[in-house]
Amino acid sequence: MVRAGLLVGVDVLEAAEALAMRWCPSQVWGMSPFGGSTTEVVWDRFDPRIFLRDSPSATKIQAAFRSSYGLPQVDAVAVGTDDVDHLRELTEALAYEVDENVIREYRRLLKGRQRA
Repeated sequence: MVRAGLLVGVDVLEAAEALAMRWCPSQVWGMSPFGGSTTEVVWDRFDPRIFLRDSPSATKIQAAFRSSYGLPQVDAVAVGTDDVDHLRELTEALAYEVDENVIREYRRLLKGRQRA
């Protein structure tokens, strides 16, 4: 299980992917896709729906959750909550498609920022 999502730094993304390549597990799981909480200020200031393909009805939380499957590449994402509505919202997010081009560009930007 590795940290996953839009708030994960490029060093952690690359380290998690390198570990998965060397270890070759049957599945890689992500965790903490919201950096601790969906009420963090970042989710009010930033709209992660840009990472989804043709998904205007998605919520910001659904977009952040769905995007976490590609940052790093994971098979499942674990979240902690006792809120049934939150779990329902996340389950519905699995129907949305991530825009791989946007994910690639985001990774490129993170990498460039690392060098700066």
